[in-house]
Amino acid sequence: MSLIWEDVARLRQRAVRREVSAVEIASAFLERQEVTEGKIRAFLYRPPAEEILTQARSLDERMARGEEPGLLWGIPVAIKDNMAVEGMPMTAASRILEGYHPPYDATVVKKLREAGALVAGKTNLDEWAMGSSTETSAFGPTYNPWDRSRVPGGSSGGAAAAVAAGEVPLSLGSDTGGSIRQPASFCGVAGLKPTYGHISRYGVASLASSLDHIGPLARRVADAALLYLVLRGRDPLDGQTWEAPGTPLEMPQPLDSLKGWRIGLPKEAFTHPALDAQVKEAVLAAVELLAARGAQVEECSLPTFHLSLEAYQVLMAMEAASNLARFDGIRYGRRATGESLQELYAKTRGQGFGFEVKRRILLGTYLGQAPQYPLLWERADKVRRLLRAEMEDLFRRFHVLITPTSPTVAFPFGALERDGDLRSYADIYTIPANLTGVPALSVPCGFAPHLPVGMQLLGPWGTEESLFRVARTYEEEAQWPLKPPLGEGTGVAGRRQP
Repeated sequence: MSLIWEDVARLRQRAVRREVSAVEIASAFLERQEVTEGKIRAFLYRPPAEEILTQARSLDERMARGEEPGLLWGIPVAIKDNMAVEGMPMTAASRILEGYHPPYDATVVKKLREAGALVAGKTNLDEWAMGSSTETSAFGPTYNPWDRSRVPGGSSGGAAAAVAAGEVPLSLGSDTGGSIRQPASFCGVAGLKPTYGHISRYGVASLASSLDHIGPLARRVADAALLYLVLRGRDPLDGQTWEAPGTPLEMPQPLDSLKGWRIGLPKEAFTHPALDAQVKEAVLAAVELLAARGAQVEECSLPTFHLSLEAYQVLMAMEAASNLARFDGIRYGRRATGESLQELYAKTRGQGFGFEVKRRILLGTYLGQAPQYPLLWERADKVRRLLRAEMEDLFRRFHVLITPTSPTVAFPFGALERDGDLRSYADIYTIPANLTGVPALSVPCGFAPHLPVGMQLLGPWGTEESLFRVARTYEEEAQWPLKPPLGEGTGVAGRRQP
């Protein structure tokens, strides 16, 4: 098997056994990027090849001296370009940060380096992580490796596309309303939004602080689990982080049987008018496979589901307007000229921010003013609390809840502007996990007809290990292909039906 398609644990094991060097691993992925990057444009910045190879040679030399290898020794990892990496530009896909090079590493990047990973570059995203398609990037879109006329999802579209195309085995994304899981679904990879506070956000550009999460994208569930284990933990630089109590640092293994596991299917998710019939069919077929492995599957109800989108839009816009107020041309990034401070602010932000970012800032600023602020904020927060209570009640009965990750497969470029319903409901299934903070994992569960479909698994706070176990059990049984029809990819031919 080519190095680029091996699972991460196996690749790291081969490096530790000296069967393959870190330089050989880095070279394989660099060669793959040369073949595919021009087709999908997943990256906004890639370091010179020699810089990556120098990192790899250093790892090989340290190994030769007897240094204990980390969990990601020699593994290239791509970083979404809203995270700080010392020595690399950070743009958040926005003109307003052109020329900014952070003088430090985000905590997640620091942990990657400590684990022996190679930082492979910065991936494309919707500007300031605002979008569901990566079309709002100020530097142009990323293309879906399964069909380049389709979007890769967003906002972590570049991170998902890079993994799906074999340019890197792992990447980091951020998720405020589904920005890891939706592109994972569209690109046919695994993506985790962890429990709120499990992974530090220090050094990550804030969108909506009560909703923001950082998490892994990978071709396999086990690879995503490994990256999660490296990244999680309390960080004194992020006051919202906390340790996962009583959870050992061990790889979650697939289960021989799901007997005794109870899975709930919220009826509101499967009867929503935006849900595509083929997507629904693929997810229910995956649920049937889990039932065949012994799981007890039962329909349940999440009554506040239909209000989550509106509550999210209010909370996200208000928090985003507050967080983005700091980008004014004074401290870092782009600066326009003006005869007064007010004019400098207006020109800098007017020239630096794109349409979607301006729209959300204006909306959040309006919502944050009297008299509408107390009424709208309190109602939105009430919905969040009701949804959390309903989730907690369901998790007393079920180990896992399952929904589609997205109501559709990857849609064509421009579809969000043409179809108001699609724009409104693109994140309908992913938003509830951000509002409640529960962990949510998207895994590939089929095709409709030639594009990947994602299934979302949700669990109680701190139960990532359970989600990984169920997902790995499904993944090993279903055996969906990992390679898109790009270059040496095999597409969907020969897949085994559940």
